[in-house]
Amino acid sequence: MYKLRILLAISALLVLCTRSAFSNENDFGLPIEIGSNSQFIDGKNKTALYKDNVLITQGSLTIEADEVEVIASEGSGREIFVARGNPASYSQELEDGNPVSAKANEIRYEVAKRTISLNGNAELKQDTSQVKGNSITFDMVTEQLLATGGADDASGRVTTVFTPESIRKVKDERSQDNDGNSSNNDGKGEQ
Repeated sequence: MYKLRILLAISALLVLCTRSAFSNENDFGLPIEIGSNSQFIDGKNKTALYKDNVLITQGSLTIEADEVEVIASEGSGREIFVARGNPASYSQELEDGNPVSAKANEIRYEVAKRTISLNGNAELKQDTSQVKGNSITFDMVTEQLLATGGADDASGRVTTVFTPESIRKVKDERSQDNDGNSSNNDGKGEQ
């Protein structure tokens, strides 16, 4: 029994510990924490299964799911987290301070590659833009994504929505920049 506990503790440490020197060091340099209502760890095969109200955190990175399978057979820093839910969700504050969020039936977080792969009813929001498709792969370092439609979608296409709010925000910023460069000495200000 004592040996089993040691194996489980070592396996948990392998799953939770990561090291990185990528662009978002604030998150990727921190340990990965997993909370759930139940867990099963297979120390021999270096896998784990977390069920019910699963929450993964690594700095500002958060994944919520009904179930998470962790594959740590490649060693520390190369874990793969496969989150499943109805839907599973991901959120993170990017290096520039902007939030990104996503949801899908399955979310695959590959620690070494710093990618999130969304499968089944995939949706990713960044700033005020939104992408929907059957699958989306998002590189968290370069902030690049690849989206594909699928046969399950009515149109089999990917949909991207740019909201007018982002357009207005850019216009407001330009207007403020122009106002700051001109002098208005009449004391009335803008009307």
